[in-house]
Amino acid sequence: MKLQKLLSYVRRAVDDYHMIQAGDKIAVGVSGGKDSLCLLIALRHLQRFYPQPFELVAVTVSLGLPGASYDDIRALCEEIGVPYTLIETDIGQIIFEERQEKNPCSLCAKMRKGALNTAAEQLGCNKIALGHNKDDVVETFFMSLFYEGRMNCFAPVSYLDRMKLYSIRPLLYVPEWEARSFIACSGIQIVKNPCPADGNTKRQETKELLETLSGRYDHLQEKVFGAIQRSALKGWNREE
Repeated sequence: MKLQKLLSYVRRAVDDYHMIQAGDKIAVGVSGGKDSLCLLIALRHLQRFYPQPFELVAVTVSLGLPGASYDDIRALCEEIGVPYTLIETDIGQIIFEERQEKNPCSLCAKMRKGALNTAAEQLGCNKIALGHNKDDVVETFFMSLFYEGRMNCFAPVSYLDRMKLYSIRPLLYVPEWEARSFIACSGIQIVKNPCPADGNTKRQETKELLETLSGRYDHLQEKVFGAIQRSALKGWNREE
C-alpha cells in the first residue's frame, strides 16, 4: 500500500467521526508494531495539510521486558520531526512474575492504557491516537460476543471523563493486510514484541477463526464492519 492510500483511509475516518479539531495536542501511542507505526506516519503527513492545525507527540509504554529496544522508534521520530517520549514501567514483571497471569492480555492492556493516559496528561495532550485497524474492530466485536456474552466494541472516538482525554482511532478503515503492506514497502523497522504471550492469545484465536470463516463466507469482514457502523453501539453512528 502506498502512502497516498493510507492517508485516504485515515482522512476519511478522521472526517467521518470528527476525530481532530483545531488546537488538539495528540499523543500517538507507538508500540513499534506495524499499526502504531502506520498511525504515526499517517498523522504526521496529515498534519502537514489538514485544515484543522494540531500538534503531535509520540509515546511508547515499555513493559520492562528483556529484549525490547525502541531506538528505531526514536530515530524515526527524529527523522519525521515528532517529539518522542519513552515511558519505562514494570508491567511485564507484575503480570508474568508477580501475578503469573494465565490470561495476561486484559490486565496488560489496562495497565498500558493507564500509563499512556497518564503520560498524555502530563504532556499536556487532550487526545490519544490508538492504532486499532479494521480487523481489530471485527475481532473485538466477536471477542465481546464469545467471551462476554454481549454485543460491544470500542468506539471510533471515546472520552475518559476522569482524565479529560479523548481516544481516537484513525486507522479504523485500514485492513490489517494493507497496514502490513505499507510497512513492508516503506522499509520501516518494526519492534519485535518480546511478550511471552505473543501469538498465543484469545485475540489470535479469534483472528484465526475469522480467517477460516472468511474462506467460506464472501466479504465477511466488510459485512460485519458495516453492521457495526449501522448498529446502535455507542459512538458508531456517523450522524451523531
